[in-house]
Amino acid sequence: MRNAKDTFYEVLRGRVAVGNPERTIVLRGVVRPGVMVVENELVSAASVVDCFRLSWGESEIDVDGAMPMVAMRCVIEYETAGTALNAGMDRGRMLAAMDGELLAAMKGWPQTALKMNYSGLAFGKTVTAMKTNIWWGDVGFGVVTVEGERLKRVATVEVMSYQEAGEL
Repeated sequence: MRNAKDTFYEVLRGRVAVGNPERTIVLRGVVRPGVMVVENELVSAASVVDCFRLSWGESEIDVDGAMPMVAMRCVIEYETAGTALNAGMDRGRMLAAMDGELLAAMKGWPQTALKMNYSGLAFGKTVTAMKTNIWWGDVGFGVVTVEGERLKRVATVEVMSYQEAGEL
C-alpha cells in the first residue's frame, strides 16, 4: 500500500504544479508544490492553508483475484483565508480556484499511473518502476465549512492498486 500511496501523492503533486506553478508552500525552509501528506510532516504543518493536505482513511483488500487488490480512501483537505490584498474578501473565489485545480489534476489527465517504489530515495538510490498501475475514481467534494476567517473543504477519492509480491 505504501507504494500506491507514494505514487498517488507524487502524481497529484506533479499535476497541481503543472496546473498552477504558483500553488506552493514553504515547509522547513523549502519551497515546494502545494500538496503534502499529513502523516509525513510535523504536527505544525497540519494546518497549512492554501495547500492540499492528503491523509489516508480506510482501506480494503480483496484477495479473491490473481493478485490482492487494495482500495484506499484518500482524504484531501484544503482551506483558504483569501488574499491579504483583498482583506480575505476573495476567500470564496480562492476556494473555488482550488476546487478547479484539484478537479483538473484528478480528471484532466488519465486516472491511472505506473506504480513506483520511492523507498530507495532515503538511501541515495533511484526510484524504481513496479509492474502494476494505480488508478482512482472520481473526486467527491464535501460541503464548504467556515472556520473563523477561513473556508475549508474536504474532498475524497478512492485509490486502487494491485499488491505485488513483497509489497507492504
